[in-house]
Amino acid sequence: MGVIMPAQKIFWEDPYRTELIARVTSVTGDTVTLDRTIFYAASGGQESDSGSMGGIKVLRAQKTDTEIYYTPEGPHDLKLGDAVLIKVDWTRRYRLMRLHFAAEIVLELVYQLFGRPFKIGANISEDKARIDFLWQGKISDAFPMLLEHAGKIITADLPIRSEFSDREKEQRYWEIEGFSKVSCGGTHPKRTGEVGQITLRRNNIGKGKERIEITLVQDTPGR
Repeated sequence: MGVIMPAQKIFWEDPYRTELIARVTSVTGDTVTLDRTIFYAASGGQESDSGSMGGIKVLRAQKTDTEIYYTPEGPHDLKLGDAVLIKVDWTRRYRLMRLHFAAEIVLELVYQLFGRPFKIGANISEDKARIDFLWQGKISDAFPMLLEHAGKIITADLPIRSEFSDREKEQRYWEIEGFSKVSCGGTHPKRTGEVGQITLRRNNIGKGKERIEITLVQDTPGR
């Protein structure tokens, strides 16, 4: 038997695609792998997509090295070689994309404006994004400046370039010309304007530890 190649990550090539026919490349117990996929697995703080595989709800998507392992709701009769229709919940995907990039903008602005404080955690869910820092004082004192600069970047509706820095290792980056170039393997919108207006909220999570919570002011059309 030849070596099974990791799934082709179509969610990087086209993060706006919501349906795809894929072929099952392995079935181990309840776990399935595919030859290609649009279903993002939790990584780098961004939560997984939700959706279905061959009409079966996907309970879990787990990334190990360069492979993604899916656990469909069981019992299921998926077999090696089966062609299956993958569907992604677009509403969730798009909110995750927007909140993810809102967090990327805020994080880079914190680094650029405030001397690169140490980041200790991050998470992007469908409802909000958060970034945690080692920080002395109230991080909310920085919010007016952060919102001003973030607002300019978002309103300018700048193109977001997302490409491989190392295709074999599946390492990627995003770049906004004149702003920043950052290693990141998440899903990104095409332009900053898609993020829309954001709000920031402070949460003190411990002595010398501050959290920025980011939310979207309103939903915007998906495409």
